Formats: sequence, structure tokens, C-alpha cells
Amino acid sequence: MSDTRLTVSHRTTYRYSTLVETAQHLATIRPLELPWQRVLAHRDCIEPAPSYQRSRLDAFGNEVLYFSFEAPHDYLLMTSETTVMLAPRYATLDIAATLAWETVAHKLRYTAGGAFHAESEFCFASPNIALLPELRAYALESFAPGAPVLAGAIDLMHRIHADFAYRPSTTAFDTPAARAFALRHGVCQDFAQVMIGCLRSIGLAARYVSGYLRNDPPAGAPAMIGADASHAWVSLYVPGVDSAGWIDLDPTNDVLADQGHVTLAIGRDYSDVSLLRGVILGGGAHRVDVAVDVRAD
Repeated sequence: MSDTRLTVSHRTTYRYSTLVETAQHLATIRPLELPWQRVLAHRDCIEPAPSYQRSRLDAFGNEVLYFSFEAPHDYLLMTSETTVMLAPRYATLDIAATLAWETVAHKLRYTAGGAFHAESEFCFASPNIALLPELRAYALESFAPGAPVLAGAIDLMHRIHADFAYRPSTTAFDTPAARAFALRHGVCQDFAQVMIGCLRSIGLAARYVSGYLRNDPPAGAPAMIGADASHAWVSLYVPGVDSAGWIDLDPTNDVLADQGHVTLAIGRDYSDVSLLRGVILGGGAHRVDVAVDVRAD
């Protein structure tokens, strides 16, 4: 398989009913450099012009833009355009040859005097994802004793895709995984956080990935759910495979995340990698409009 070159255009507009007097924001808008993803070009623009801005890397290696406003304003427009080159990730992947899931979980478990594994930080509860008995019970239906860890994860992905309905506007940005699991519906964020909660509940390391989906699929391929906005999926630690030991699974679309998925940021859950967050003084009610386009270049 050949590499795929995609261009991502993202535009977010906030319009406020009253003036915002001052504001401070954090934005995650530049896709990551990864073994399978090269950023060929990137530019972003914020209007009105911020009073101050700078970039930094967060604890997970994501590039985060901090900017603030000291002058009153009634709108915020943030645009970005990025071109990436994506290499195929799974052409030689042997799902059945991956380690037994219990072996992987044991490797990540703390033992006195044992080696530290950085991946283990993604085994624990996080702000939006509690580790609950019901999530563990649901997960274990896919993980029979001795099952290859990736085979179990793919079966879990299939089941979540089948058991949960994709329903926009029925959950919020801060809906916890436990609530989405009880509802059995939500959006890509909910599908991802439920799956992460299931995997962590049996001792596996799973990360939350934010990014974009290609919305001009190749001829004959179906359009993917969530392709007209930012997207989210799951990254599972599978030692002994390529991609630095992580395999990405998209339960919303029931596929391995490959050359149609552009990775923006990685964290424990949505709260670590939201596109834009911050504090404003004033503003009243607001309206937000988001437009995303991801196409072959």
C-alpha cells in the first residue's frame, strides 16, 4: 500500500451575545508527528489577534497553544490548515499472534522492585472514565482466558459498535463514560470513552485519541460516521507490534484507525485533549459553529 496525503481544514467560530472583556484559552490544533504520520505543512490563525500567545508541549507530547485577550471582543475565530502524509500501519499485522491479554495486563501491573512501564499511566481512572464492575463484566465477554489481546479488543470494538447507537446532541462534552454506557448511545467521544473504560477495567492500557476522518472516501468505500467534525477513537497498548506498541481502534466506525484517520492529540480522555478550553469574563450566551474538511491532496 502507498502513503496517503491528506489536507485538513478546520474552522471554529464563537459568537457572543455581549462583549467578552478578557479571556484566556488553550487550544490543541496542530496534529502530532508520529511514526506513521508526518506533518508536511501547518498554519493557523486566530481572530481577533490575541494580546499574547505561545506554544508548549503538554505532558502527553501534544502541542498546545496558549493565547489570551485583554481587549473586548464579540467573536472568536480559529482556523487551521494542515497537510499530513500517512503511511499504512497494519499491512503485516497478525492479530492472532499478539500476546495473551492477561500477559499484557500483568506486564503493566505494579510490582515492588519491578521495571516501570510508561504505558501503565493509561491503565487508571481519569476525569471522564471511572473503572466500574459493569464495564469489566462487559469487557470480559470479549476476553476469554488466554485470548490474544488484540483479538479481544477487536471483538469488544465490534460489540460496542453493534450495541450502541450513534446519536448526536444526546450527550455533552463532559458526559462520563459510565453515563454513556448506561444510555447505550452517544457520539464518537462516548464510544471511545466507554471502550477505554472497558479495557482499563481489565488492566490494559488504553489512550483517548482526538483527530479527524477523511470525508472524501476512495471510490467504492462508504463514508465514515463523524467525518464532518473532529473525531475520537481508542489506542490500545499491544507490546511487540509496530506503531511503537500502540494499535488504534475506532468503535464508532468499527475499523482499525489507519490512513483515513488523522491524529491530532493523545490523552487519558476528552478532558485532556479538547480542541479549545479556557476562561472568559463576559460574553453572555454564545453560538459556536464548526466546519471540518479532510480530503486527499
